[in-house]
Amino acid sequence: MTESAAQLLILSAPSGAGKTSLARALVEQLANTVMSISHTTREQRDGEKEGLDYYFVDDDKFAKMVESGGFLEHAEVYSYRYGTGKQAVQKQLERGNNVLLDIDWQGGQQIRSVLPDVLSVSILPPSVEELEQRLRSRAQDSEETIQRRMSLALAEMRHCYEADFIVLNDDFESALDDLKKILQSQPEQIRPLMIDLQALLK
Repeated sequence: MTESAAQLLILSAPSGAGKTSLARALVEQLANTVMSISHTTREQRDGEKEGLDYYFVDDDKFAKMVESGGFLEHAEVYSYRYGTGKQAVQKQLERGNNVLLDIDWQGGQQIRSVLPDVLSVSILPPSVEELEQRLRSRAQDSEETIQRRMSLALAEMRHCYEADFIVLNDDFESALDDLKKILQSQPEQIRPLMIDLQALLK
């Protein structure tokens, strides 16, 4: 996609695994590292800023971008559509910036099909029980919503083997250090995965 040394890195994780917090910390602590800003058809929430949190578009504009090949990937989540703009990512890479993509396994598959050299990381919680506890601690979702999120989270985790690396977010600073080493081309220094994945993903 570009001849610069900048890296495009896919970060995938189930809801509640801490992916967003880790991505924000990477952007704050590593020079020349930015988050990709997605397009979405959902309504703008209080406190969100256009062009900072998302690009908010209507269904018609989103559909036109799909038809014109304007997205690296796009998907429907909770009845809303989300997509990663191809042109915006290209510009950041050409500027020498690492670009982090906060997307699910479906988006990861779409991007790897057109950009096989892209790096990808699956971030996992230490256990399913811990994941559910994190979701419940938010105290902002109904029981039905929590169960739906848990179902989607388990589906996401079962695709963790598709990623180049798996990082366990059992300790925030350790997980952050692992991600830094991956971005800094030192993946051999990340922690070994001391967890029974079969038990976690059963």
